[in-house]
Amino acid sequence: MAKKKGLTPIGKRIKRVRLDKKISLDTIANETGLSKEFIKKIEAGDHRPSVGTLLQISRTLHIDSNFLLKEQDDTLQERSNAYTKRTDNYAYTPLSPTAENKHLKAFRIVVEAQKSHGGVGFQHEGEEFAYVLKGKVEIQVGDNVNSLKKGDSLHFNSGIKHDLRNTGKTDAELIVVVYAP
Repeated sequence: MAKKKGLTPIGKRIKRVRLDKKISLDTIANETGLSKEFIKKIEAGDHRPSVGTLLQISRTLHIDSNFLLKEQDDTLQERSNAYTKRTDNYAYTPLSPTAENKHLKAFRIVVEAQKSHGGVGFQHEGEEFAYVLKGKVEIQVGDNVNSLKKGDSLHFNSGIKHDLRNTGKTDAELIVVVYAP
């Protein structure tokens, strides 16, 4: 992933806020359920965190999630144009990039064929809605596995540990709306 000139990587933003607010790695780990090693990888730029992970971290740091979800030094025009970010096995495009200080965030997510999110399952306060545009996915919420195909949707409590996996032979595409109080 090529870096744009003048942008501060997400991991550096997280670390800067954490240190400015004198919040320890132990506190972040205990509040999010992520391991300290995983958080260190995010801060070092060795792992691109998922939307759910960014929501958890921003809540723990007491900052608006858009500070981490948007490009740091972009202009209003650039924010208005959707951009795509990659994580380990999927890409997400914010559909509401100018919705700063809002509780509702919408994303277009593409999950590579036969892949799932890397790292741990996700869990963040609020609700989530997923609508499958193409492909086949499994969304596990707690111990319940939901198999979804094109045209199917799922609304669930995102406070329960959840995970997304592409079970098809082609990339899957979803619209995911996250509500975080």
